[in-house]
Formats: sequence, C-alpha cells, structure tokens
Amino acid sequence: MKADIEVFYQNDWHLAATFTLLGETAWEQGYRAPGLLAYDVEYAVNHMNQLGVTAVSARYPVDFAIIKTVTWPAFLLDLLPSGAGRRALLNYLNQSDQGPKSDWQLLMQGAGNPPGNLRIKQAAELLEQNKHPGFDKSEIIKRAETFIEYARGHGAPVSGSTGAQGDAPKFLLTVDYNNHWHADGVLPDSEALEHFIVKFPRGHLDSDKAVLRNEAAYYQVAKVVGLRVHALPEYINNTLFIPRFDRTTEQKKVLRYGQESLCSLAGVADFGQAIPMEILCDAFMPHVTHPKQELKEFLLRDVMNVALGNTDNHARNTAISKYPDGSIALSPLYDFAPMILDEQGIARVSRWSKGEVNGFPEWGMIAEIVAKRFANYQVTAEELHQLFFDFAKMTEQLPDIMYKANVDSDLINRLDGRVKDVTYALKQAKSYG
Repeated sequence: MKADIEVFYQNDWHLAATFTLLGETAWEQGYRAPGLLAYDVEYAVNHMNQLGVTAVSARYPVDFAIIKTVTWPAFLLDLLPSGAGRRALLNYLNQSDQGPKSDWQLLMQGAGNPPGNLRIKQAAELLEQNKHPGFDKSEIIKRAETFIEYARGHGAPVSGSTGAQGDAPKFLLTVDYNNHWHADGVLPDSEALEHFIVKFPRGHLDSDKAVLRNEAAYYQVAKVVGLRVHALPEYINNTLFIPRFDRTTEQKKVLRYGQESLCSLAGVADFGQAIPMEILCDAFMPHVTHPKQELKEFLLRDVMNVALGNTDNHARNTAISKYPDGSIALSPLYDFAPMILDEQGIARVSRWSKGEVNGFPEWGMIAEIVAKRFANYQVTAEELHQLFFDFAKMTEQLPDIMYKANVDSDLINRLDGRVKDVTYALKQAKSYG
C-alpha cells in the first residue's frame, strides 16, 4: 500500500515522494506501522540536497535514499485529519472510527488539501470540484459547527474542508470573488480570493464559548506586545474567522507556503506527547534562517502562554513556515487562547525540564539553560536575561492591553495574579546568578 506525496511550489503540484507500508496488514497498525520513504528519482535529480519548501520535511533533505521507518514519518501526521476534523471526515464517509485501522484510509482520503504545501495525491484526486454558487457568510454563522453538513445537504462538495487539526470544530473555507464561501479545495485557484480557518467552540458550555471569544482578543494582545501575528481574526456570534497564513493569492494564483509542526521536526510520530520545551528548541533551531531571532520569539511566546493561561501549548500548536525564497521561520502565532477556562482542566502541556515549578518558569534559570544549550548560535545568557527584563515592561501593561483588546473583564481579573507573578519573574531574570 502506497501513498504518493506531492509538493506545491512554482505554481504547481509535483510528485515528490512515496511512502509504502511494509506488510499487507500493516495498515491495521495505523500511524505506528513501519514503511519505506523515498523521493521520486526525477524529483531528486532536480532538487538534490534541498530542504525548505521543496522537501517533504526539514528532517528529510531531497536525495536518492530509501529510508526505512519504524512508524509513519512524523510529517505525515501533520497531514492526517485529527480531532474534530477526523470526526467530521468519518461522518462524511459514513464510517465509524476504528482507531488505528481508520488512519490509513483517513490519510488516503482526507489529506488531499491540508494546510501547508504537501498533499497526498490519491486523496487530492477524490476532491470534488463543481460550480456550486457557494454560501453567504451569514449562513456559516447561523449554522455554526453544523455548517458543513448543511452545505453537503445543499449539494456542495465539502471533503476538502476537514484538514485542520485540533479538538475544536474548525473548517477550511475559501472565499471567491463574489464573496461566496466554499469548502477549501473546491474552487480552481483562479477563483479563490481569500482562505480562512473558521472555528467554533469545542462544546456548548459557556466556558467553551468564552475560550473562543477571547481567542479573538488574544491575537490583538499578542500583536501589541510584539509577537508574530498574521492578519487579525474576526469574531461574530461564536464563530471565529481566521485568515490563513499558509495561503496567499496573487494575480489569481494561490501561493501555498510550507508548514511543519515542531512535533514533526522533533521526529515524534504520535499525538498528545508532552515534548519538553528545550527539545522543541532543538527541533527548529537548525532549520530556521535566523536561529537567534526565532529563539527569542519562541521564548517570548512561552512567557505570554504562561501569563495568559494558554496551557494547551503542545508541539502541534507551533510550526515553522517555509517560503518560496528559501527562508524558514516560526509560523505566525496560532491556537493562542485562554485554555485555563476549559472545563476539562488542561494543564500546561510542554514544559522546561529544569527551571519550572507548577507551570511557572524561573526565567533567569531558563536563560542560563538555553544559552548553554545554544552557545554555538552565539546566544548568551546576558542577552536573554535582558530580553526577559525588557519584556516585563510589556507584561506590566497586560491588564490595560487586554482591556483595550476586549478580553472579558472577569478573565482579566482571573489572570491578575499570573500576570504579576510572571512580571516579577521576568524582572528577576536580570539579577539571576
């Protein structure tokens, strides 16, 4: 059983590699099945030793090697529908979830249009394209998480909408030049104007709605404090419209940028793993164009995650973006929300192995650990101490910044102690040691 992997660059899709399962019943093991990964020979000739946007993963430079893997390569799990997307696709296929036995089918039928610039050729061939007129934005808002079923019931192809990962219901939708909305992958590129992830609350509790409502405001807060934020989302009646940073349109052409999660970069072919923060740094530092700059961005994101209670900081909620000019950087911020409000009680997922107590890092110690680990990148403890100390000026202002961004007042009050503790720890960083 074989999956053909295509890469998008220079305005077209190219057959890049294949992944072949080892054993006739290997598919029953799901993503834990062994296999062989190999680049297409012609593709390898044309792109030998390249990484970046033309490689299937930053872990696998283009070459002639045939690589035996003990599980699926980790990057394939970035393409595999999971969470709400998995449930939606199985519902679309009128099938129950059989656990690992469903994984291969979901890859071969549901990875035809995932975020980033990779896709499975067999899945892409199943995507329907037709001349359905699309839907008004008001219909999405009115139908909320049932919109895709509504669209399907009205004759619109919807299978390309389910590629986004995560437990909250979210769909990949595209706007045409008449401001009508379609499932992503339905429109020819020449008819696509804008691309969105449309996200709904995880459930029907007030806390679920509060998480989504404040996620919209959190991006505004992040932008004010200087983190890397793409176009701000729009929140309307429990619906969050998030402009996609992996797609842009230019002269009626769609540009697709590469995207790979830090989980994939770390080589972890699994879901739900609590990968230590320093291992995530190890994963992206060798691949990004400006390592020191990206390290500082990563550290300040962690400060904000702690201060604002975004505890669901797992390794699939951060990625790198790969651009056509060959540059690689951390993707703009995404899935940045007050997950401490979630009724399930989500604890901080990824933590520093040392220098962290009960989810609160001691930033001075983190600076020392990180500087020692990445001394080859000319990272010094002194400049990280200064980075944290200077950022305390921002965290001190967070209550006012959050108020202006329309964060819920009760959430601002709840975060008051966290923000003060983080600010104090940041100021102490400069005198550490």
